[in-house]
Amino acid sequence: MSKIKEVKTMATRDAYGKALVELGKIHKDIVVLDADLSSSTRTQYFAREFPDRFFNFGIAEANMMGAAAGLASCGKIVFASTFAIFATQRAYNQFRQSIAYPNLNVKVVASHGGISVGEDGVSHHCTEDIASMRVIPNVTVIVPADAVETREAVKALVKHYGPAYLRLGRPKIPVIYEDDYSFEGKKLNFKIGEGVTLKDGSDVTIVATGLMVYEALQAFEELKKNGISARVINIHTIKPIDADLLVKAAKETGAIVTAEEHSIIGGLGSAVAETIVQSYPVPMQFVGVKDIFAESGPWKELLKKYGLTSSEIVEAVKRVLKLKK
Repeated sequence: MSKIKEVKTMATRDAYGKALVELGKIHKDIVVLDADLSSSTRTQYFAREFPDRFFNFGIAEANMMGAAAGLASCGKIVFASTFAIFATQRAYNQFRQSIAYPNLNVKVVASHGGISVGEDGVSHHCTEDIASMRVIPNVTVIVPADAVETREAVKALVKHYGPAYLRLGRPKIPVIYEDDYSFEGKKLNFKIGEGVTLKDGSDVTIVATGLMVYEALQAFEELKKNGISARVINIHTIKPIDADLLVKAAKETGAIVTAEEHSIIGGLGSAVAETIVQSYPVPMQFVGVKDIFAESGPWKELLKKYGLTSSEIVEAVKRVLKLKK
């Protein structure tokens, strides 16, 4: 089994809330906005520490985006939070017109992405947000793999000017990285737009994002037992995507499997395919939510039912290797 299987767990939204407080002490221009969900998005931590820099807009996400644009135009570093389904569906037009088009410095940090929202049901599941946000010009899209990477992403976004979408989750998931953002003894440096090679391999490349990075690492161990050498890449930045790293992997392994807690239409898989097909086409398989609405239920059971597991990644690798041959 994987060396990282028995590890502590933490929700990425918890890491976000804590990171905001630490950064708020350093950067006085940070302001945080929420839409009556601060206890769930964890912006409540910032609200308690800096009540004069926190603004609750109630259930009015579109209005929140407009206010975020106004604050950013006055030089503030704005973090606006709500659930992914509301940030990218209910307030989409306001984000596009008022924030992305004028290229303002607003970071939309949305929790409860994907189907791991679980029992909240299909009305709150969001499997189309990456597709929706990455298609808009000027927008950076980030999906961290764990709590440690979430903290690093928030720190990077403070220094990064421009509209951004940071997608977080509800449940406590395995912490892959050490607290200093190292993996298996190797210290890493989080950079927007640069993927991270976690495991090297020569037969196939597994490209994963978000909570599926852990599943990809589990699949690596299972494939290793079967004599299959898999490379595992964590693509935390969906846009701009690390084209150089992906093309290099395509040339060196000749096959790619993508894994994401998102629709297989328009998300990580599509972004990787768009990149690879232009430079070095290789066989690909996609692990993600099919073109379907999921149902309400315990989040781990939903991931299993809809094929978001290490087992499905292993099967996808076997399929893509047949195409490679």
